[in-house]
Amino acid sequence: MNWMNKLERKFGKYAIHNLMFYIMILYGVGFIIVNINPVFYVQYLSLDAAKILHGQVWRIVTFLLFPPATDILYFIIAMWLYYSLGTTLEKVWGSFRFNLYFFTGILGHILAAILIYVIFGKSFLLGTSYLNLSLFFAFAATFPDMQFLLFFIIPVKAKWLGILNGVYFVYELIVGNWATRIAIILSVLNFLIFFLTSRNLNRVNPKEIKRKVVYQQQVKAAKSDAKHPRHKCAVCGRTELDDENLEFRFCSKCEGTYEYCQDHLYTHKHVTAHGHDETKA
Repeated sequence: MNWMNKLERKFGKYAIHNLMFYIMILYGVGFIIVNINPVFYVQYLSLDAAKILHGQVWRIVTFLLFPPATDILYFIIAMWLYYSLGTTLEKVWGSFRFNLYFFTGILGHILAAILIYVIFGKSFLLGTSYLNLSLFFAFAATFPDMQFLLFFIIPVKAKWLGILNGVYFVYELIVGNWATRIAIILSVLNFLIFFLTSRNLNRVNPKEIKRKVVYQQQVKAAKSDAKHPRHKCAVCGRTELDDENLEFRFCSKCEGTYEYCQDHLYTHKHVTAHGHDETKA
């Protein structure tokens, strides 16, 4: 996808890393608000297009506070699920592309709410359920053979759960009114854009992802080791990082693990249990 590559080269440095962590914080705050005073969310934070167009622009952000569940058990499960899905997709796609996908979904929600209000003259309060479903669609399309334990018992591949959600969406499009149809289509517009026009976000084997992550960890560890010397002269303190041609040896006459460079291997004072022996090497 050339246009996405161009965008990433130009704006990639502005991407928010570990985006789902911050989304989870919003959901956590929203969970507390909704359980303490649900009316407060509807009155002051929800995606109410009428109020947005009358100056309450903060709602285009605060509507994201609506949690994926209001029951504590389902909330914990949903938080774990969506955080896992989002962070996995970010590792595969990269932070910029994942940011673009998620924020395109948010933009679709905002456009849907405003368009419905302009056409039908009523507010259609969209929460975050469609946004989370579009995240699952992306995961199912990327990892079709990944298995989930339905009811913690029945193994089901992600592609079948994605198809099941897709059937539900089609059903809603058929039986719903035009406001519902606009909301569904624009809310999953990010999925349609990315997966109907992209050649780069193909299916990925989970084993390939594991190998990729392990490789990245090994590369990071190698870079870290390269910054820390393995040899250090006990006399002058030089290491192989100071001069790659330096040679280091341990002295068999010193008590302990004392290492010396080539310039001090035969000229240092031996270290004994009583201190320094004046005898040269």
